[in-house]
Amino acid sequence: MTVRRSAAALATAAVLCVAAAPAAVAAPSPSPSPSAALPDGLYGTADPTYDGVWRQSLAFLAQSVELVTPSAGAVDWLVGQQCDSGAFASYRPDPSVPCDAKTMTDTNATAAAIQALAELGRHRDAIDNGVHWLKSVQNADGGWGYNPGSPSDANSTAVVIGALARAGQKMNDITTDRGTTPYDALLTFALPCGGADGGAFAYQPDKAGKLTANADATAAAVLGGMGKGMAAGNTAAVKAPTCQKTADPTPEQAAQNGAYYLSGVLAKTGHLDLPPMPGSDDTAPRPDFGNTADAVVALSASGHQDKAAKAVGWLEKNAGPWAETSGPAAYAQLVLAAHATGTDARDFGGVDLVARLNATGPAPAATRKPRTDAAATASGDKAEEGRESDDGGLGVWWLIGIGLAVGAGVGFLISGRRKNQQL
Repeated sequence: MTVRRSAAALATAAVLCVAAAPAAVAAPSPSPSPSAALPDGLYGTADPTYDGVWRQSLAFLAQSVELVTPSAGAVDWLVGQQCDSGAFASYRPDPSVPCDAKTMTDTNATAAAIQALAELGRHRDAIDNGVHWLKSVQNADGGWGYNPGSPSDANSTAVVIGALARAGQKMNDITTDRGTTPYDALLTFALPCGGADGGAFAYQPDKAGKLTANADATAAAVLGGMGKGMAAGNTAAVKAPTCQKTADPTPEQAAQNGAYYLSGVLAKTGHLDLPPMPGSDDTAPRPDFGNTADAVVALSASGHQDKAAKAVGWLEKNAGPWAETSGPAAYAQLVLAAHATGTDARDFGGVDLVARLNATGPAPAATRKPRTDAAATASGDKAEEGRESDDGGLGVWWLIGIGLAVGAGVGFLISGRRKNQQL
């Protein structure tokens, strides 16, 4: 969802008083200090300060679509990270200490956790509490920033829309005192059709109010404009995406415009590139694995799986070392990309992404391998049967996991999907 920054770079930015924005998707994080032991239920071994809740949530989302029930301890850890207000911080090292005014609550982490818990079908009280908090910190323009009170950005607004939708909320009912909705805010980041970057979304306008195309923000906004969460499946194919020139596009039209932009960018090399780090002398493009996976999900969810095929092939050939280095959120992003395109996540370029993801955390409570379309059709079953529907209704397949392992739990932003601010 936007140009991503590593957790280490995010920490540096905080020291420099740069406005906080999500870190690089599944980018390597600093190792935790020897005195700070990691919780038993946490996925990954890197420092969770900036992405603990995010990577845990992405892991649960990816496991859910692959019919893996996470351990009760892992789910309990995520739920235990929630503040009494309903908010989540990026990471709370000691959840027994109540949240206060100094706790850096995080809309992205909260939205990711809500999506995961909704996908897994448990802890409705935590979901509702999180939804209430997100509504309470909605900006006057209808959107959300990374931290409550910060200016709205496309990525945060989109991931919150996904969470609210998964929780059964209707965006047009979530209005501010000015009568603005989350969709109203999201549309303000859309670039008009016609130019080289027509259809794209910006992360935020610059100081002069100019919008600059951002591929990750576009991928996020495509999902947000369609009211979908991060664990989005393939949508029935439609005609090739076009950029519709209209002064007042609907959220879905703007999402299709964004798909048009993404398909054009991916058609060139099959992947997105990271921009140079600010102040760096190295301007050579570097592949952006996480954002490429996000774009794949966005294209498939908007009905253009064929436009994502080249990127999927590129990820299968090249993303393995990146995921191995980056950890659970990276594996989760690849699993979600595979799921969205009907690709086998258990044989993704010869790598079993599901097994690799499971190995980064506590042993799952139960695992059920999705069935092929042919086998599912023959038996009347479906690989995704029981998953939460896009209208926000909670799924029930987790009951099978409970039956197999009593106490099996559930529960659901950067190592995996932190968004970077537009510089």
